Amino acid sequence: MNISTILTGDRTTGPLHIGHYAGSLANRLRYQDSHEQFLLLADTQALTDNAHDPQKVQRNVIEVALDYMAVGIDPARSTICLQSHLPALAELSMLYLNFVTVARLERNPTIKDEIRARGFGRDIPAGFLCYPAAQAADITGFKATLVPVGEDQAPLIEQTNEIVRRINATAGQSVLPHAQAIIPKAGRLPGIDGKAKMSKSTGNAIPLSASPDDIRAAVRAMFTDPNHLRVQDPGRIEGNVVFTYLDAFDPDQNELAELKAQYQRGGLGDGKIKARLEAILQELIAPIRARRAQLSKDRGYVLEVIKDGTERAQTRTEATKRDVVSALGLFQL
Repeated sequence: MNISTILTGDRTTGPLHIGHYAGSLANRLRYQDSHEQFLLLADTQALTDNAHDPQKVQRNVIEVALDYMAVGIDPARSTICLQSHLPALAELSMLYLNFVTVARLERNPTIKDEIRARGFGRDIPAGFLCYPAAQAADITGFKATLVPVGEDQAPLIEQTNEIVRRINATAGQSVLPHAQAIIPKAGRLPGIDGKAKMSKSTGNAIPLSASPDDIRAAVRAMFTDPNHLRVQDPGRIEGNVVFTYLDAFDPDQNELAELKAQYQRGGLGDGKIKARLEAILQELIAPIRARRAQLSKDRGYVLEVIKDGTERAQTRTEATKRDVVSALGLFQL
């Protein structure tokens, strides 16, 4: 029986938050028993817009790995590996850049949005612009066919498959498989301010290690409907961050539908829906926070998990690189 391979991961720029959980981590947990899964600590890609602060990238390698294991990722069932120690991925990235144009890289919607959000203008780090080719190398390096990502990352998977088609056409054989994005139903979570996606860098996120007080403060500060001034007033659920989060995390969607209808009619206050959301997030995050605190006491163990996983990943990615080099007919010594 063929087992599908999953490749996913996160840039090591800070601890993960509930947006990561809704966007990808929940799917990773769901599939780790039925699929071969690799989780990439993407420290090299983190440098594409953090080259001025490499220590930030370095110290967050352990932090992201801690978050993985705290949410329930089992190193015995999912391989956690470090990108910068997988040289075959860098070599594949360099090869793939010959199969994509600068114009196509600039048209990628995800890259365009990120460039605009960071205010690069035309001072775009070359590594950042080449992010789609690097991610294609990550995915194909493991010959992954499934990639759990948020909806905003789907254009990167599309561009990966474009590169795969060009490589296969040039080689005259299917040396690399196509990948399929696994996108959560909840979609991309906005920040608690309702102005942008939840982000570590903008401070509008709820970390997976958030304290009970931090969770309470974040929910109380959430954007709702600015025109819902009194309990009896009809309220809007579209663009209401509290309801967006309830859509993602509330286990009783039937009761939630009733609350939405009541809110739209009038007669339901923001305080009640915020209290419901806070209770749900407290219950979700409490065990994650506890496991993280326990794991952080033995960082040597976490480092060993990363080392062991990286060794397994090296074997896989080196084999893929050899396949690609051979299929393209490059000179070999």
